[in-house]
Amino acid sequence: MTTHRLTIRARLTALYGGLFLLVGTALLGITYLLLASALSNPSFGRTAVVAAIPGIEITAVDTGVAQPSDDAATEPQPTSPDPAWTPEQQRQAEKTMRLAATLQEQFRQQTLTSLLRQGALALAGVGVIGVWLGWLAAGRTLRPLQEITATARRVAESNLHQRIGLSGPQDELRQLADTFDDMLARLDAAFGAQRRFVANASHELRTPLTINRTLIEVALSHPDPPPELRRLGTALLAMNARHEKLIEGLLVLAGSEQRLTTRDRVDLAEVTGRLVDAARPGAVAAGVDLRFSGAPVQAIGDPVLLERAVQNLLQNAIAYNVPDGDVTVTCAGSVVTVANTGPVVAADEIPGLFEPFHRLSGRTGPVDGSGLGLSIVRSVVTAHGGEITAEPRPAGGLRISLRFPVPPRPR
Repeated sequence: MTTHRLTIRARLTALYGGLFLLVGTALLGITYLLLASALSNPSFGRTAVVAAIPGIEITAVDTGVAQPSDDAATEPQPTSPDPAWTPEQQRQAEKTMRLAATLQEQFRQQTLTSLLRQGALALAGVGVIGVWLGWLAAGRTLRPLQEITATARRVAESNLHQRIGLSGPQDELRQLADTFDDMLARLDAAFGAQRRFVANASHELRTPLTINRTLIEVALSHPDPPPELRRLGTALLAMNARHEKLIEGLLVLAGSEQRLTTRDRVDLAEVTGRLVDAARPGAVAAGVDLRFSGAPVQAIGDPVLLERAVQNLLQNAIAYNVPDGDVTVTCAGSVVTVANTGPVVAADEIPGLFEPFHRLSGRTGPVDGSGLGLSIVRSVVTAHGGEITAEPRPAGGLRISLRFPVPPRPR
């Protein structure tokens, strides 16, 4: 089951935005509680309310004293109840006080509601800005990681000499980049040593075999050699040829597993067509019908290795076939497919096809093969960033497909 997860930048943005909204909500809640507490206290005195009643004169503003305007009394008296007031004035004072309390509560509720409404709108607007700023901050934080990823991708494709060379403070990202650079340096040195070993081994292993072949051919070229010598020389030549093929396969396998040093644009359809024409006489001799069809297939890589991969597939399809069988080669899009008849292959034996020196159980074919054909094909395809798949055919045989990355259009 495929799990769709957010990117690290999106998760950091969500984290920053969530923290910002959480702090803003807490601030709004604290403001609401403080304002509600302030508005709960009486914001007016009884004296000020009673002073608005007609016919009552306030004589002591802050002590709660009120006096009827037509009364000559001069002593301060409490505003309620006041014996000097008429019953109507007392009722009017109580009514006014209740109205003032009601107005105060309405004012309190309206103020708090307005605070919540306007504060929520402001928080939403500032939250959007906060998320945007969080997105920018997350991008700036992850920029060194993007540089590391881009460098790793370029190194994986072709160039072990490149380094990240991240500048800045000695923080965790700088330490990661420096560690990655050190690892690249060790890998570059290891691959360099392997290339030198392959070059030396190529010379040291091929030279003795070439000398042996020359000596045997010279011995067989003598006039009228004894029959025993001819038979022995022929057997030694066949064994020497098999050793040469094995060593060549091992060297090609070792070379194909390294990084590519040549990256040219190759038309695989043209290469495949040429190889099919070259393999047709051998297919006719083996009683195999060889067919080819396809459109241009472009790939970027080493032309020699790509040609060797297709050649190995063709040789394998012809060698491990049945009488009156067939081999169908097609090129379409970015895929080269070779399908052949042959013995029935179990699905659980498919992964072992690409292992060096591995032969399927019950499979018939020539004994002079090196056992590296499909291993070389897989290594070449992997080195070019491609994918190889093998499927057993219901009636017997295999269908092997080589899928290569689509190269960019030439400028």
